[in-house]
Amino acid sequence: MAVREALLAILLAAPAYGFQLHGALATRTGGRRRVNVGQSYATLERASKAGLIESAGATADGLPLHRLTEAGARVARAWLDGADASGADPWDETVDRVLIAASLPEIDERPIVTAERERWRARLAESEAHAAGGDPGTPAELARLAAAADAARARAAIGWLEAGVLGAAPGDSLAFAPTLERPRRGRRPAAAPEDPTTQPSAIA
Repeated sequence: MAVREALLAILLAAPAYGFQLHGALATRTGGRRRVNVGQSYATLERASKAGLIESAGATADGLPLHRLTEAGARVARAWLDGADASGADPWDETVDRVLIAASLPEIDERPIVTAERERWRARLAESEAHAAGGDPGTPAELARLAAAADAARARAAIGWLEAGVLGAAPGDSLAFAPTLERPRRGRRPAAAPEDPTTQPSAIA
């Protein structure tokens, strides 16, 4: 998954602090993307050094906020427009891109979904061309089977895009605004003071 690009895309909505972005990555991908919190912070640090994010002050309780620079916004929008991260799996990029775009109030996801569908149609045509022919018992047959698998995935991607987002009724929005509410980390409640009246008497 393009963790950096996904975090930058989430920052298109508003400045955010690190742990907020870490949680939003899981929430805005429907729970399918959960990375180690250390990876999220390391990614933000590298993005800062690369000039893609900068300080945006702090929350009321002192948490440092991040916001996109102009360069960071360009990278985020390029990813939403279909620029897959180097080495990323196209299927993962499509699903994450569409889910994050659909969750952001400032983004119209339908052109993004349409563009993704066209890319998968092109992949389908290429895979079907390579899946034709092949002699049993030869490496060419293995290549044909691999191309057939790619074609099957392309059909599944097209079906998901058409039924999931393009098939949604007009006005059915999945977008929600970010919140600055600090997530709870499951701290134990403080122990209640002992009631002396419930303790056994020291007098026999």
